[in-house]
Amino acid sequence: MAQKSKAIVINENDNVATATVPLKIGTTVSLTTQGLSEKIKLLSSIPMGHKFALVAIPRGSDVIKYGEAIGQTTAPIAKGEHVHVHNVIGHRGRKECA
Repeated sequence: MAQKSKAIVINENDNVATATVPLKIGTTVSLTTQGLSEKIKLLSSIPMGHKFALVAIPRGSDVIKYGEAIGQTTAPIAKGEHVHVHNVIGHRGRKECA
């Protein structure tokens, strides 16, 4: 039986992955993105369904999920760090994005 993936990357252009199970800080997650296998050590605990950074994402940069910008970082985010409302502002509902 194949081992269930701990996280998924939805689109090859994404800079975040989504946890499919709760993940503890220090866990190493193996992923394949853009045809390359990579191991990412988590710098934060990641609840199931939440995102973590696949690469370092500078402050003010787009968070890419589904191949689309879903928000903008409000602080620099390190590779393996939790990506959520504490460090991202969503594009949905923002007047300047309408």
